Order: sequence, then structure tokens, then C-alpha cells
Amino acid sequence: MLSTERLTLRPHSIEDLDHVFELAHDPAVHEFIRGLPTSREEAWHRLLRYAGHWSLLGYGMFAVFERASGTFIGEVGLADFRRGLGPDFDGNPEAAWLFAGASHGKGYALEAMAALLGWFGQEHASARTVCIIDVANAASTKLAGRLGFQQYGTAVYREAHVAKYERSGS
Repeated sequence: MLSTERLTLRPHSIEDLDHVFELAHDPAVHEFIRGLPTSREEAWHRLLRYAGHWSLLGYGMFAVFERASGTFIGEVGLADFRRGLGPDFDGNPEAAWLFAGASHGKGYALEAMAALLGWFGQEHASARTVCIIDVANAASTKLAGRLGFQQYGTAVYREAHVAKYERSGS
């Protein structure tokens, strides 16, 4: 578990199934992210995949909660999604963040990702991390830059044009 001034980040639990399902149906989330769970069954599979990352790789996705209210607001983490985007991408820990629309514009994504990357850097100092962002997603592109990611290529993923970013381990 990680804590910041305003947030608590913890690996998902079975009790988070509703959170995973509801987040995937938030219009602000699926505007730029394709392939999110469309059924409770798919949300369950996603939750199991999250647990598998922690079990097999020692890192994964975190559920993010506001500390003051205890409200679930999103997910951040690192994963190996095996997207088929090439050897320069696949096999590297991939940073991911998705937040409910009601929490946008409050700096939560930067706060959560900074905590996550700080923790990961201590555990895996030399690891290069990557991410993909829909080219139309200006907010995530700006966040990636603030987190130290630099664009190094482009791809088409699930019929969307995405930019590929990388961040060196330190």
C-alpha cells in the first residue's frame, strides 16, 4: 500500500469488482481507452489479471482512493499487457492511469503516479517503463511529460492512433 497527502493506493481486492466495472463505464474514462470491460464477467477477468501481475511480477495495478472520504477514484499501476506493439515496447513495465471523470483536474493522477513511480524506482531502479496514449488525449500527454516520459514512436492499437512513450529507470 502507498499513501500520499490525499490518496491511498493499494492492490485491488475482490471487493473492488464494482469499482472496476463502474470505472470502465465512466464516459471520461472510455473516451480514450478502448477495450475496457463491457460486462461484469470482463470486469472480473480484469480484476483477476491485476492479481496475477502482483503474484507473478511483483508489481501491478493499484486501486486509488481519496484518503479523506474513502471514495474510489481510479487506478494506476505498472503492468505487462503484452499488447503486440513490438520488442521496443512489450516486455517493459507499462505505466497506466485511469480516473473517474469526477476526479479529473484535481492533480490526483500526478500525485498517484509520482508515488507509484517513486516506489517502483526503489524496487526496480534500472527498469525502463513505457506507456501508450491516444494521440488526442492532451491531458494524459501532458501528465506523461510531467512524469518524465518522452515520446519515441507511434503505433495503431485497437484501431486508434497512439503515441509510445518511455521513461528511463533511475
